[in-house]
Amino acid sequence: MLRERAGRILLPFLFGMFFIVPISVLIWQYYYHRELSYNYHPGHLWFLGNIFVYVVMLSPIFFCLKGNENGKLVTWVKKLLSNPLGLLPVIAAFIAEALLVDPNPYEMYAMTWHGFFLGLLAFFFGFCFVLSGDTFWKMILKWRWLFIVAAVTFYTYRLFQFQMRVPGYQSAIESNCWIISVFSFGYKYLNHPGKVLNYLSQAIYPVYILHMIFLFLASMLIFPPDMEIHLQFILVFLFTGIGCFVTYEFIIRRVNIIRPLFGLKMKRYTVK
Repeated sequence: MLRERAGRILLPFLFGMFFIVPISVLIWQYYYHRELSYNYHPGHLWFLGNIFVYVVMLSPIFFCLKGNENGKLVTWVKKLLSNPLGLLPVIAAFIAEALLVDPNPYEMYAMTWHGFFLGLLAFFFGFCFVLSGDTFWKMILKWRWLFIVAAVTFYTYRLFQFQMRVPGYQSAIESNCWIISVFSFGYKYLNHPGKVLNYLSQAIYPVYILHMIFLFLASMLIFPPDMEIHLQFILVFLFTGIGCFVTYEFIIRRVNIIRPLFGLKMKRYTVK
């Protein structure tokens, strides 16, 4: 199971770094009249590499916790996360990361140590949330308005600061409030099986891997013409979304041999 999940992260990451990202770079070079050359790079897929490292690093802990779901430690975690005050240690961990790493700006997390540790904390606590099960989800559902009010309050304060700059620890608190709010309202309104939700959940990984190609291609085609900027934004958005989903639907989803390159399992066909 671990090998399968790690493979579904590592293979798309390597494929993207050596094939998907170089295509987007070539589009960028062509647009700016640069010499065309092959360049491999993690690009927008850098976080997949991080996730692979997280899986390797944290798997012993996760196996230990999962294998002792009735143990004292897991019982304590579930009890802790059954109360909104139980989120204080979670938020405190992100505050500590902001103070120790001192990122400037806080939003600069792509391919930085700040991004690595931020993702590591999110990965670990995300596992704890799932491990806690209904006790956690029912708690955030009950207190969802508290979280959204806190998030809006912190955002409003930041809105009136010079260039919206606030200390990193405050950004950490606000970010956590927004994330928990999204979880709580998503649990209330999106926690229902359906064809559309199932389709989108399958498509999101390939679309993420693929989207920079269509974003760069859309920008190359749409930005040069003299048209209203808001219309350009809408056209780029539509071109990128439609291009990604059409490619997913008619190629990635249907061509069995390339499905693993985009993080999907190969379909198994039974011989009649």
